[in-house]
Amino acid sequence: MISALRPSRFMPAGHNRIGVSFEFFPPKDEAMEKTLWESVERLAPLAPNFVSVTYGAGGSTRERTHATVKRILTETALTPAAHLTCVDATRDEIDAIVRQYHDAGVRHIVALRGDPVSGAGAHYQPSPGGYENAADLVGGIKRTHADFEVSVSAYPERHPDSKTVEADIDMLKAKVDAGATRAITQFFFENDLYFRYLDRVRARGIDIPIVPGLLPVQNFKSAVNFAARAGASVPAWLAERFAGLDHDPATRKLIAAAVAAEQAIDLLDRGVTSFHFYTMNRADLVYAICHLLGLRPAVEQAA
Repeated sequence: MISALRPSRFMPAGHNRIGVSFEFFPPKDEAMEKTLWESVERLAPLAPNFVSVTYGAGGSTRERTHATVKRILTETALTPAAHLTCVDATRDEIDAIVRQYHDAGVRHIVALRGDPVSGAGAHYQPSPGGYENAADLVGGIKRTHADFEVSVSAYPERHPDSKTVEADIDMLKAKVDAGATRAITQFFFENDLYFRYLDRVRARGIDIPIVPGLLPVQNFKSAVNFAARAGASVPAWLAERFAGLDHDPATRKLIAAAVAAEQAIDLLDRGVTSFHFYTMNRADLVYAICHLLGLRPAVEQAA
């Protein structure tokens, strides 16, 4: 565990060698809004490439997502990326949202199929008159405004609705052919899963960046539930590290930091230079990992 904190053989000499992006979810009450904006303010000095704002199952956070994106755009110097899904909307409705974002100054969309209205795990059916899937959505976004940057999802352990990994990669290829320029992976805890997946993707001729998505474990039980919905495995060694700490938050926090540092620095040592963090609207652990990766606040770099 301690070895994760040693200087990396590939530790960057300067701030610009490493690229990061941060994912937030829209708050549903005043307390969560306060937590979100404290996290945004804490992470903003690291000058991320972009920050993304999620979209709830069935579009359930649609208005809150829009409001959060617009506030980031108008009140910060950050570049926001808006999540957009196919769920519970017609093509015309989605195209109108795309135009609204463009008019507001947003130029980056994370295009996802989305979970069914009844939630993750339910059988997915395209909305009547809507986009069929994420590849169809990507094409619609690019037809509406060709200057949008479009990121999409990728699944090192296969999307829960895909019958095979090959079918999943077929869908990624369709999204790239439709105009996607970046893929962000579902989170994973075993780095070999990412590299094996990357080999298969490259073998299919897919050459866009495949950015690893990392989930620092703020709460182990919540992470297990999140992983079950997302189709991500939780290895036995990870469960063992958090075993017996249900009532010891201070130690849990230390273990979480060590686990996250170990994963991130191993990726860096193996040549990864871009990272996407699922922040869960919490900044401290993410900030610490970025520090270990060599990122420093822009003011500090200038000094």
